[in-house]
This record gives sequence, structure tokens and C-alpha cells, in this order.
Amino acid sequence: MQSSTRIRLIEPGDAAPIAAHRARDAEAFRRWEPAGPAEFLTPQGQAERIDRLLAGHRAGTVWPGVVLADDQVIGQVTISGILPQAHLRRGSLGYWIGSVAQNQGHARRAVELALRVMTDELGLHRAEASTNLENLPSQRVLRRNGFSPYGVAHSTILLDGHWCDSLLWERILAD
Repeated sequence: MQSSTRIRLIEPGDAAPIAAHRARDAEAFRRWEPAGPAEFLTPQGQAERIDRLLAGHRAGTVWPGVVLADDQVIGQVTISGILPQAHLRRGSLGYWIGSVAQNQGHARRAVELALRVMTDELGLHRAEASTNLENLPSQRVLRRNGFSPYGVAHSTILLDGHWCDSLLWERILAD
């Protein structure tokens, strides 16, 4: 499956497939992501979110992508908090894969491709990410892509009614 995995910039037409994944997987993702409004699970809510992401892309602060397998949207990969200044040049990486496509190598490949975007297209020097302390599958994806943990941020995200700690990750992209 890995060879068919690719990423591209998100498009308005991606709203419906993203909403379908998010609605189907809402319960499964509840452990890892903050609760959102009900509209988040609808094509209209995703269309509005995509519009905001693309506005951020035009402003140079985000690179919002979708993960594709055999040309079907199966997830997202986003580089956010982009700081392109010569003395900073970093961005934060986030990703998810829909449950129907998990455990097939797509997340590892999507992160690998996003790191290329960070280096080749955005000219970034440092990639950062964070995971829930219990999200071992995501931690494996980051490790396999050369990330190292460098600390714990305490009580950083409200998940399912509880403040949770995050494990912080880094990878130096180029010197």
C-alpha cells in the first residue's frame, strides 16, 4: 500500500470525503483530539475549515495537505505554525489517517512526504510535532521518520474533559 500513498495541497472538493472520515471515526479520535463543534463532522463545516486553511496557506503560515491512497482521500497532513524567518525556519507537523486505511504504512509515508515539503518547498530547518503520551502508533510513525522526543508539555490539551500532557518531538531537516 505504501507505494500508492501521496500527499497534495488540500482543495475545496476534499470537504465531503474528509467529513465522511471524521464522522465515522469521531469516537476513535476522541482520545487524541479536542472536541469540535457538530459542524466539524459535516461537508459544510469541513468546507469552511478548508477555506480557513487555504487562507493560511496564502499567508504562508500553514501548508494543509490531504493524504491519498489510490487517489482517494484517506487523511490529512498539516504543517502549521510555519516560521520562515532565516533565524527560525520551523513548522509543526500534524496528521491523521482514517480508520479504514490505518496500519498500512500510509501515516509513515505521509509524514515522510511532508518532511520533503518542509525541506524542499518551504525551506524549513526544523520540524516539530507532539503526541499524546499514550499515542504509541503516532510515536512510532515519528520515530521511523527520524524524530526524537525532547520533552513533555504538561496539561497542554483538553481531551475528553481532561487536561492531558503532550510528548514533544523534533527533527532537524537540514544544515
